[in-house]
Amino acid sequence: MSTPNSPRRPRGGRWLPRLAWFSLLVLLLAALLLAGAGPAYRLELLPLGSAFDMLRRGVYLSAAAAALGLLALIAATFCRRLQPALIGGVVVVATAAMLAVPWLHWQRAQTAPPIHDITTDTENPPAFETLAAAREAAPNAVEYPGESVARQQREAYPDIQPMILDVPLNLARDVAEAAALDMGWHLAHNSLTRIEATDTTTWFGFKDDIVIRLSEDDDGIRLDVRSASRMGRGDVGANAARIRAYFEAVERRLD
Repeated sequence: MSTPNSPRRPRGGRWLPRLAWFSLLVLLLAALLLAGAGPAYRLELLPLGSAFDMLRRGVYLSAAAAALGLLALIAATFCRRLQPALIGGVVVVATAAMLAVPWLHWQRAQTAPPIHDITTDTENPPAFETLAAAREAAPNAVEYPGESVARQQREAYPDIQPMILDVPLNLARDVAEAAALDMGWHLAHNSLTRIEATDTTTWFGFKDDIVIRLSEDDDGIRLDVRSASRMGRGDVGANAARIRAYFEAVERRLD
């Protein structure tokens, strides 16, 4: 029984701040799982399947943290408790920011065709030579998959076309090489008419291979590019995006 001089008990009692802090703890655990999945695979601490499971659990925990944070925010607002409300709001906002990239990745996966080999010349794609051995050791094939993949590429990425450079061949090769280095690719072969390179993704360390072919055309030097993943049925549009970014790097070098 309270007396007139006893301190007034805050509305919501002790469970409200505990709920808010618990939602923050769940969020931190989810962030650890999401951030650690890629490095764990790159460092060969986990196989790919286990790393993806780790990623999936991180997403589930993030959703749980957001639900707990939202509950704490609503209850704290109703009880006029500032600290739990702030913690709950931070958890909700941080979860939304943390899941933005996986959400966009998932959205692209729903629209991108299930292909992983993209080229500006589907009739006569540039061939991997120097990197052929590395690709033979990987799950995906060395040879271009054929017309079925070409048809899906034309429907999904009609903008992936050869680039014409109105410069001499030697200068075109120098520009092509410099643009590849600007992209951060590791060059495996570099000759007057062909460049082969490998791009390693930042998070999981997946390796994708690129071959660049330069050929003389009536309008100038034709630049064809092929970008192919070493593993995975689909690439979520990554190889098409890589070719676009490379052509932008070429244009910057020409300027």
